[in-house]
Amino acid sequence: MLSKSGYPIYSESMMKKTTGTFFELGGRNTMEVLTAAGPDYIVIDREHGCFSAEETADYIRIAELGNVLPYVRIPAGSRTEVLHMLDIGARGLIVPNITAVQQVQELAEYGKFPPVGKRGYCPNRTTVYGAKEWGRDPLAYMAESNRRVKLYPQCETAEALEQIDEIAAIDGVDGIFIGPLDLSIALGLPLQTDHPDVQAAIARILAACHKAGKEALIFAGNTADRDRYFAQGFDSVALGLDAMILMDAYKKLMKR
Repeated sequence: MLSKSGYPIYSESMMKKTTGTFFELGGRNTMEVLTAAGPDYIVIDREHGCFSAEETADYIRIAELGNVLPYVRIPAGSRTEVLHMLDIGARGLIVPNITAVQQVQELAEYGKFPPVGKRGYCPNRTTVYGAKEWGRDPLAYMAESNRRVKLYPQCETAEALEQIDEIAAIDGVDGIFIGPLDLSIALGLPLQTDHPDVQAAIARILAACHKAGKEALIFAGNTADRDRYFAQGFDSVALGLDAMILMDAYKKLMKR
């Protein structure tokens, strides 16, 4: 089904508490299995996974067919990476290793069309390369893209934490994604995500999101942490990583 603008109607992120997961193993069949599990979104992890742009486009298509929002975590917020992933259909970008406000300002510039940013326009697969009637109205397409494409800087460094209020308030930023593991490392408490200092940092980021009226997303390795984060007021939790979930399931199976 298509919206009036011609975009496929997927489950809209952040209209409710949402749960996603991370895709790192690669493979079209793996993506099909993950979409069948019923997450709201899947994060195709180009930071740690080894996917080409063409493979990523295939994964995005599979997610779309499964009525799942395809997000992509890109390795860096370069103009090339941002444009390529959005042009092939990513509905959200998670950008790691933020250390400066300028990085996030550039992300908004590259990822949003005017008047918010300066994203370059070209007919692409999200407009069916201009073949459809709605794809021939660039201004309507750009306005709809600004609304539906999400930009999520990731707060996982001490520098980002220190500047989180300013980062969250930037026009074009839709929310902040928290990586608790790398954040704990940055705070000198490797993998101690339950340490009071790490939890205080998470609460600080959540408060900045609420203050700026932006979405707050976080990774959780288990359902107990997911439930706790939802209770704290997070809008969305990315639950687990495909490789670790598969490993855990097989370990339990072998033990039995």
